[in-house]
Amino acid sequence: MNNTKEKVIIGMSGGVDSSVAAWLLQQDPNLRIEALFMQNWEEDEDDYCTAIEDFRDASGVCTQLGIPLESVNFSGEYWEKVFSEFLDEYNAGRTPNPDILCNKEIKFRAFLDHAKKNGAHSIATGHYVRTDKDCNGKSRLLRGADPSKDQSYFLHTLDQQQLAHARFPVGDLLKSDLRAIAQDLGLQVHNKKDSTGICFIGERRFTDFLSEYVATKKGPIITTEGQQIGTHDGIAFYTIGQRQGLGIGGNANYKPDPWYVSGKNTDTNELIVAQGHDNPSLHSKSLHASRIHWIREAPQNDFKCTAKVRYRQQDCDCTVKLDQTDQAIVEFADTVRAITPGQSVVFYSGDECLGGGIIENAT
Repeated sequence: MNNTKEKVIIGMSGGVDSSVAAWLLQQDPNLRIEALFMQNWEEDEDDYCTAIEDFRDASGVCTQLGIPLESVNFSGEYWEKVFSEFLDEYNAGRTPNPDILCNKEIKFRAFLDHAKKNGAHSIATGHYVRTDKDCNGKSRLLRGADPSKDQSYFLHTLDQQQLAHARFPVGDLLKSDLRAIAQDLGLQVHNKKDSTGICFIGERRFTDFLSEYVATKKGPIITTEGQQIGTHDGIAFYTIGQRQGLGIGGNANYKPDPWYVSGKNTDTNELIVAQGHDNPSLHSKSLHASRIHWIREAPQNDFKCTAKVRYRQQDCDCTVKLDQTDQAIVEFADTVRAITPGQSVVFYSGDECLGGGIIENAT
C-alpha cells in the first residue's frame, strides 16, 4: 500500500481565514501541509504595508499548528504582471482592480508554479469560494457559502489548470463560524480585523500614493450640461459614482443635492458630474466588455445570466451578446448605476461563476 501523503502548500496571509484553512487541511490524514507567505511588495522606509506584522502573525499560527512556513518574495512578478498594468489603466483614465490580477498572476500562477517545483500537488488559500466538477470532469467555480464574504468575483479569471490544483477549505463556512473555530483553537489571530484595500497603499491617502506614479494635471469639473463648476486635481484620482472629495458643494446656482462623478473625458481632461444619487446620467442599460475569460468553455450563442459590475453588488439580470472572441455586449434588464471602465463584469448562473471581462464603457 502506498502511504505517501499528498503535499499541499497553503498561502498564509497572517489573517484568520488562511489560518483556519490551514487547520482544516490538517484534519485530512492523507495530506501533508506546508505553508508559504507571499511578499508581493517591497517595504519602504515608512512601512506603509503591513507585511511585517502579517508575516509575524502567519509565523505564529504555523508554530501553533506545527506547519513549516516559507517566505517567498514575489514583488518582481507583482510589479511586472500587476502593478504595471494598474498604472497603465490609471494613466488611461480608468479604474482597475489589482486584486483580480493579483489572484490570476501571483496567487494562482507564481505561487502555484513555485509549489509544483517544490513537490506540491496543489495549493490552498483562505478565499470564500467553492469548487466542484461538471459531468465532463471540468472544474466549476462556485460562490462561497457565506454570501457576505463570497470572493468568486475576484477569482473569475482562473482557468481549468489553476482550479484543478487549488483548494478552498473555508468556502463552506460562514465567517462567524470560522472565527469561532479560530477562537476555540486558541489561534492568536481569531479576532484580527479583515484586511481592506491594497497592500502597497496602506494608510496613505490614495491620491498621495497615485501621484507618485501617475502623471496628472488639474482640469475643469463640468456638469452634464457643460457648465464648469470647479477644478479637479487629475481625473485619475476619481471614479464613476464617487461623491466624496469633489470640493464643489454649496454652489448657490444649484440645488443642494450632492454631486457625483458621472464620467471622464480624457481627451479634454474634463471630469463630468451630476447631481443626485439616482441621476439618469449615472445609470446605464448596457456595457461593452473586453478580455472576456470563461472558466469552463466559451458559450456558442448569446445567453441570459446574472452579472455584477463591482464586488458586493447585487446580481443583475442580463443578456450577454458575444461580440468577438474575447468581447461582449452585456444588456441589463434594468438600469445599472455607476458602471466603471476598468472594473470587471462577472457572470453567474445560480451559484456558478462563469467568468467575466474588463468593462470598456457603459453603452
